[in-house]
This record gives sequence, structure tokens and C-alpha cells, in this order.
Amino acid sequence: MLMKRIVPCLDVCDGRVVKGVRFQNLRDAGDPVERAAAYEAQGADELAVLHVCTDASNGAPHRETIRCIRAELSIPLTAGGGVRSIGDVAALLDAGADKVSVNTAAVARPTLVDEVAGRFGRQCMVLAVDAARNDGAWEVVTHSGRNRTGRDALRWMIEATASGAGEILLTSWDRDGTRSGYDLDLVRAAAAAVNVPIIASGGAATAAHLAAAIEAGADAVLAASIFHDGEMTVGDIKDQLAKLGVEVRL
Repeated sequence: MLMKRIVPCLDVCDGRVVKGVRFQNLRDAGDPVERAAAYEAQGADELAVLHVCTDASNGAPHRETIRCIRAELSIPLTAGGGVRSIGDVAALLDAGADKVSVNTAAVARPTLVDEVAGRFGRQCMVLAVDAARNDGAWEVVTHSGRNRTGRDALRWMIEATASGAGEILLTSWDRDGTRSGYDLDLVRAAAAAVNVPIIASGGAATAAHLAAAIEAGADAVLAASIFHDGEMTVGDIKDQLAKLGVEVRL
């Protein structure tokens, strides 16, 4: 059995780490380079750095942030936010990302998934899915939840993995920043629907929350607030998960 991965997430806007609830009311949470170095030192397996400014633009400032983080980081790095084209993906990889997550642009133009996987390999193509509960199912949402696409999240994941997505970064819009635990029903449904790794995101506050998501089928668990606020280190979480019987990389 593969060890489960712990992935701290840095949402970055204007060169600063930010955190909110359901992608709104963002507050400052520190310097991204300092945070990245600290989380690696604590034992993070990977790092996700997502550009979340309201213009959703993935320009030179974000690439420079990735470049600066990579200079201090040796663990795998996923970059995303505002990725609209093959050129955007290439620029982030050139800046030092190992994988690139694509969200809104893939929803608007699904062939982008195949294009990215075809040029850079499916291991590089991470499909980011923000899913909100809707009448007994989950709907894909974009633009920080403001845009309800009408697209069924599970069907979209199945379609995208068939086109070349090698991993799913799955965020529950309903749980994001709420500290109420992951949407376990969503994690279970996604794990049953596709055969690529699932990174569960949205709602973590305790090691038990992470353990529950792993039990539900997640291959990795992403968290932000519990690390940014200094409540627990990555090492603390791994120690607690090990005590709960979860196989993690120590």
C-alpha cells in the first residue's frame, strides 16, 4: 500500500499567503517562501501553491512566486490558479513546478486536459475540481463558487481522467475553510468513479478529519488553516495519523 501524502496548500494573492472561508473574506497568512520552507522542514510530502487573486490571472508575479519557492524547496510542487493555456502550463513548469492544476479553463474547454497531458504527460496534469452540493449530487463551481456551471462533478472527473488528467485535486466548496471536516461522501464518490489519485481538500481541522478522508478513499489530504494558524505542524499531524493507524511518510 502506498503511503498517504500530506499536502499543505498556499493560496497566494499579491505575493502573500491568504486564507478564507468558501474562498471569500481572505486574510493574510504570511510569506509564501517562508511558509513553504517551514512546511518542508516539518515533513510535508508535497506542496500546492494556488493563485487566487480575484482577476484569476496567472501572470509573471505568480510565476516569480513559484520560482522563489522552488529555490527553497526540494519536495514536489503543484502550481495552479488562472491557468488558461499550454503556454501558462509551460511557464509554471519552467518556474519550477512539478505538476500544474487546471480548473476553470478546463471546464470551459475540456480539450485543454488532453493537450496538457499530451505535451507534458498525464502525471503533470492535475484537474482541480471545486464541487458544491446540489440536490443530492455535486455541481462543478468556478470563480470562487460564484459561477454554478450546471456540470455534474463526478461525470466531469470521469471525462477528464479519460482525457488524460493524472490526479484530481478535489475541493468541497461547502466545507472550504469551515473546519468541519472533509465532505466524505464526495471523497467516497470520487474515489469510486475514477482510478487516479484523489487529493481531498476543504474543511480540515484535526488529524481525525484527515484520517477520515483517507479512509474514504483519498490518496492525499490537503490542508491550510491548521498549518497557517500554527495549531499543529505537519509532523504533529503525521504523528497523530500514525497513532490512528494511517500509513504516512515519516
